[in-house]
Amino acid sequence: GSIPERRQQELINMVRQDCGSCHGITLKGGLGPPLTSRGLTGKPHGLLVNTILYGRKDTPMPPWRGLLSREEIEWIVGHLKDGSLDLPGTNR
Repeated sequence: GSIPERRQQELINMVRQDCGSCHGITLKGGLGPPLTSRGLTGKPHGLLVNTILYGRKDTPMPPWRGLLSREEIEWIVGHLKDGSLDLPGTNR
């Protein structure tokens, strides 16, 4: 199934606000590493999906399973990696 447009907008806002609170409001890094397409170059898709699903032990990265479906996480990772969630000027 596909994610409805309204939910896609909610996911974009969540990434920019909730993820941005640790990964930087422009997603260029902060407490957490960058989430720009450039920052994710070479990172395996499955690793990123699992990191969001299950969090990272001994780090501030929480698990998002239960709040996000695997399909939503796959959608987020795909869009982070392809740069469509990058803010203008973040990949210089």
